[in-house]
Amino acid sequence: MTSQTRLALLVAALLCFPATSAFAQESSPPAPTPPAETADENRSNFTIGGGATYMPSYEGSNDYIISPAVAARGKIEGFSFFTRNTQLFVDLIPNPSGPSFDFQLGPVGGVNLNRTGRLVDPRIKALGSRKVAIEAGGFIGIGKTGLITSDYDNLTLRVAYVHDVSQIYRSYVVTPSIEYGTPLSRKAFVALSVSADYAGAGYSRAYFDVDAAGAARSGLPVFSGGKGWKDVTFGVVGSHSLTGDLLHGLGLYVTGSYSRMQDDFAASPVTRIAGSPDQWFGAVGLGYTF
Repeated sequence: MTSQTRLALLVAALLCFPATSAFAQESSPPAPTPPAETADENRSNFTIGGGATYMPSYEGSNDYIISPAVAARGKIEGFSFFTRNTQLFVDLIPNPSGPSFDFQLGPVGGVNLNRTGRLVDPRIKALGSRKVAIEAGGFIGIGKTGLITSDYDNLTLRVAYVHDVSQIYRSYVVTPSIEYGTPLSRKAFVALSVSADYAGAGYSRAYFDVDAAGAARSGLPVFSGGKGWKDVTFGVVGSHSLTGDLLHGLGLYVTGSYSRMQDDFAASPVTRIAGSPDQWFGAVGLGYTF
């Protein structure tokens, strides 16, 4: 919710969380919502943006790189869609207007770019890069608008499931998340999130195991892991409108997150010796809402 070049941090920012990492960590709360007198919650809208992310060079790395990032989100006739990390979410249940419950259900599709390039550590290079994995699945969730600070803050609980359909890691990732976001004014928004990734044994084999041949090439010890909790992520996002307000115009987005690798994913020499279980992410970018 930690897979290399996962564009995610900016994505999370642009979505104000409806997401974390230039990786497989998924985290994000609801899109910015302005005060009542300017909000038309049923109108169609589209936000697109770009910027730069600071992230580990692979999932579990302690080497950091700077990478470009793009993201988008929108709503058409009450139906929402958004990118998170390198995944696209489409909510097939239209959102109600005003303070209410929001039930979410829809498909997820995307790619996993972990260890597909820009590796820094020579031991990880010796283990070899991976091909891009294509992921497909779905998500379900429930949100409540108008909860604590105003009629426009939002708390969302969501679970997403994706499976590798390209036979690269031949397994799945399940991501539960809790997200809270609130407007601070007509121009400012802040959001917090907590998420975790539970990955199947195939994910561990593809990205964290070290076989005998890999051990000989890299100098890392042989390791074979299994399914389990891959990571836990804490994220924060802030946005500020530079023109217009939270519903229209140019905005500045800043986001950061911290992830802690778990179970066999932390015990793997890919993380424990060549990298670190502590994963930090940051991004800054500009987005325009139409």
